[in-house]
Amino acid sequence: MESFLYQASIYLAAAVIAVPIAARLGLGSVLGYLAAGILIGPVLGLVGAETEDLQHFAEFGVVMMLFLIGLELEPKTLWNMRHKLLGMGGAQVVLSTLLLMGVAMAYGEPLGVAIAIGVTLALSSTAIVLQTLSEKGLMQTNGGRSVFSVLLTQDIAVIPILAFLPLLVATMPVQLSSDGSISRSDATHLDAYGHSSISLVEGLPAWGVTLVTMGAIAIVILAGVFLTRPVFRFIHATRLREMYTALALLIVVSISFLMMIVGMSPALGAFLAGVVLASSEFRHELETDLEPFKGLLLGLFFITVGAGINFVLLFEDWPALISMAILVITLKGFVLYCLAVAFKIKGRDRWLFTLGLAQAGEFGFVLVAFSVGQGLIPKDVAETLLLVVALSMLITPLLFILYEIIGKRMADQHPEIEADEIDHDGPVIIAGIGRFGQIVNRLVQGSGFNTVVLDHDIETIALMRRFGFKSFLGDPTRPDMLQAAGLDTARVLVVALDDKAASARLVAYARKARPDIHIIARAYDRVHVYSLYQAGANDIVRELFDGSLRAGRYALENLGLTEYEAAQAEHVFYHHDRDAVRQLAELWTPDIPTSKNDAYVARARALEKELEVSLAARQEEQKSG
Repeated sequence: MESFLYQASIYLAAAVIAVPIAARLGLGSVLGYLAAGILIGPVLGLVGAETEDLQHFAEFGVVMMLFLIGLELEPKTLWNMRHKLLGMGGAQVVLSTLLLMGVAMAYGEPLGVAIAIGVTLALSSTAIVLQTLSEKGLMQTNGGRSVFSVLLTQDIAVIPILAFLPLLVATMPVQLSSDGSISRSDATHLDAYGHSSISLVEGLPAWGVTLVTMGAIAIVILAGVFLTRPVFRFIHATRLREMYTALALLIVVSISFLMMIVGMSPALGAFLAGVVLASSEFRHELETDLEPFKGLLLGLFFITVGAGINFVLLFEDWPALISMAILVITLKGFVLYCLAVAFKIKGRDRWLFTLGLAQAGEFGFVLVAFSVGQGLIPKDVAETLLLVVALSMLITPLLFILYEIIGKRMADQHPEIEADEIDHDGPVIIAGIGRFGQIVNRLVQGSGFNTVVLDHDIETIALMRRFGFKSFLGDPTRPDMLQAAGLDTARVLVVALDDKAASARLVAYARKARPDIHIIARAYDRVHVYSLYQAGANDIVRELFDGSLRAGRYALENLGLTEYEAAQAEHVFYHHDRDAVRQLAELWTPDIPTSKNDAYVARARALEKELEVSLAARQEEQKSG
């Protein structure tokens, strides 16, 4: 127990000291964690051989990260990304593997070893890159989305790679036993890290492995669709907050275990579960509960990577090892730059795509250990390969600094600042302060009510402050920002975001968190109205509807109608349209285009005829009156 507490104190103290220093220097938290690991490991020797076992535990942070990524991606979104996944991501894995394999063969490695080296180095660091993109606010840029697509492809590719690597071992080596008999080395079943593990597929024929694997995937999907709601309701009945956290951890741990015993990547299994649960109303609870664990475990993972670097081997031949790491980054960067040109990624996004993915990644440690366990890669080659992977990961934060230097020279560079600390409250929260939100804010404040204004656009917030309106920079869709803005006590939430999907998500979350709050949402068009209606908005305002009605009234006045007659026609149209939208919202299905929704089209036609009848009847009344 004393040893455990001592080790925990060392790791936590190193992180608390090194990470804030690195962040203040603009190096990012990842480099801070790596530096902390180097300091307590090779430099001071405060930790030792336990870092290898701890690293396997810390890699669970990568699993959690992919689960949370999956929660942000609904199956429809994933399907829409298929071209980038198969095209851009697939091309990167294949081309990088071939190029790096050729270099390994030029160094004299046999074909099987060269292929293993190629696929190991072709994969980039999901943990470092996504963490850095999130910290720097680059995830929603075109370059950030392209980077994410490639990383997602690489993570998915780990499964066929793990299945393919054992095939490169042509025959099991012949060995002499202690009694002089000849035997072949028996392949004990190993997990992805080279350790003995439980397996449901060991010894099964190929068709049996396929059935078991497909069964495991089916279990994950069916459980996500049919079991999560009743389980969450059962947990909710306990009214114990920690039970939500326990359930979130249980979901990720159990899925990871199931994937491992059927020979699949636990990270991919967690990602699949996240995608299945992306449309669940409990998504925000899962995100909130798992986010702290993900951050701590990823930080621990980076510390163990730094602590596990073999500096003895590094110092013996550091010029060659550093040259190899730089060569890997250069070759992958060349492939990535060519792909960026081919897929028309321009400007800063092209450099973000090129420099952000040029390193080797944490799955390299997994594949190297697996290859050694299968007898594919010799141990001396494996040690060198591990150092090259670690060095390339250490260089990655410097590549992002290089990207920022390049980006500052380009016209579309915008300064990045952190979200504000909210020190103001009021009965009205306004999410989004564009032209629509500004008018609402001025009217409410002019009537004597305080508002809390949130927006993620730096320039808009700066403009509001210049004219004396207090506002706060931050992402209004983040639950923690909403809570800080006073969601628990506010009476009205005005959603005026430009992003249609984000506004619907925000309305859905706010409605679940505060069933009694009054939500007013701006809609882009009728379809957006339907999604906001289903998400739970009380009042929905189409941004051009009222202005279009006024323009139509002016047109009627200039066609010969009196002001009263035109106003009455406007009044009839307004109330009929509001009722029609409400009826059509009940028939609208997001997965079916409105033009192919027969029930929707039929009702829309009927409502249009009703409008004509209502307007004609009003005109008759006016004439008779």
